[in-house]
Amino acid sequence: MLKYKHVLVAVDGSKEAEWAFKKSVQIAKRNGASLNLVHVIDTRSFAAIEAYDRSIAERATKYGNDLLDDYKKEAAAAGVTNVNVFVEYGSPKVIIPKDVAKQVEADLIICGATGLNAIERFLIGSVSEYITRAAGCDVLIVRTDDIDNE
Repeated sequence: MLKYKHVLVAVDGSKEAEWAFKKSVQIAKRNGASLNLVHVIDTRSFAAIEAYDRSIAERATKYGNDLLDDYKKEAAAAGVTNVNVFVEYGSPKVIIPKDVAKQVEADLIICGATGLNAIERFLIGSVSEYITRAAGCDVLIVRTDDIDNE
């Protein structure tokens, strides 16, 4: 059957992630699927800063929880009945396709295209590119806010 049952969408507060979220709501509604929202706090990015500012991890966690809470309410208001949220810590490249996708039995992962420039992509690779290679299910990379052309 060509239906998705467990949609996983990665959100980080960026415009692209918001577009991915909006598209994921429509896909979950159309398929009667569960919608799983994940926000990964990339602990590598603030390890050095945390030595000077102990509250950075707390603020990052609060931001992630608030973001997911807002998205969960928005998805419910749009008619998605089964919404789960996850705040995880570590590398988004690994956590999303390997850990959370398996945990929720995702058959579709949706994420926004990243805003990395060519040099950053060359050096570290984009998260969406890595998810595409590592995922064991379909992956949708959202590049625009055009949600009418589904």
